[in-house]
Parts: sequence; structure tokens; C-alpha cells
Amino acid sequence: MDSIWAWLPQTLLQHHWLDSLRYFMQQGGQVLWWLAAVVAVCWVLIIERIAFLWLQFPRQRKSYTQVWHQRSEHDSWYARSIRDSWLSQAHESLFQHLNMIKLLVAICPMLGLLGTVTGMISVFDVMANQGSSDPKLMASGISLATLPTMGGMVAALTGMFAHSRLVKACQSREIKLEKSLRSRR
Repeated sequence: MDSIWAWLPQTLLQHHWLDSLRYFMQQGGQVLWWLAAVVAVCWVLIIERIAFLWLQFPRQRKSYTQVWHQRSEHDSWYARSIRDSWLSQAHESLFQHLNMIKLLVAICPMLGLLGTVTGMISVFDVMANQGSSDPKLMASGISLATLPTMGGMVAALTGMFAHSRLVKACQSREIKLEKSLRSRR
């Protein structure tokens, strides 16, 4: 087991992936770092939701259904109020953080657009200061303009996919819970 942990850092250093990532982020400018922070927060929330759906919610659902089926009566106002309260609690716990994920996904293309604008400002600044349109001088500004745009679009597309899958999964689990609490046994 120790040999695996000793081998892993060597492998990571041999491929220089960290240097490549650092170079990519430098080429994209400051906006790309902001975008990376937004994407990191978004994916932390997505992973948290996936863990909740697979690990915690099944126990919560089982608890609700067991207590419901142990009840002697299901038709009184009091029983229906308890069931509705559980459904409301389940809805809140299922859909927690989904609006924040949606907001972060919506911010990604806007940050990419901000990167485009700042990159183009850099290109125009070079043109104004140098008095020419030398492609070598404008290349870094164009890189500043295109990399954040691409990063924002990729982040938004993957985030939209993850968000929509999470919403569907939450809706499905909510419906299953409601059906199990409506049945008598």
C-alpha cells in the first residue's frame, strides 16, 4: 500500500499536468481564475447533492414510510397533516442547493463574456500603444479573449446537464416518497 502512495506523486510530477494547468490559467487571465472558483463551488454543491440522494435520502425515506405504515389510521386530518409535513420536509431537503447550482451555472457564461471583453480591451490597448496591428503583439490579448469564453461555455454546459439530472432525480424521489406515504401498506 505504501508503494502506491509513493508512486502517485512521482507519476503526477512526471506528467507536468499542474504546470500545464497553471500555463492555461495564465493564458486565460484573471477572469479564468474567477471562473474556476465558481465552477469549483458549483461542483462541490453538485457532489453534495449526489451524495445526499444516494446515501442520506434513502434512509430518510425508509424512516418516513416505516413510521407511516406503523400508524393504525391514515385518514384523519391529523394523519394527513403529519404526512404533508414529511412531504414538505422531504421536498426541502431534496431541492436544497439546486437554485444555487442553477445560479452558478448561469454565472459561468457571463464570466466567460467578461473574459472576452477584458481580452479585447488588451488587444486594443496593444494596438493603441504600438500603433500597429502586429499579430504577435495581439496574440496574448486574443488568448485572453477566447480561453475564458470557452471555459465559461464548457462549465455552463456541464453544469446545466448536472443540474437538470439532479432536478429529475429529486422529482422522481419525491414522487416515489409521496406514493409510498399514500399507500396503506
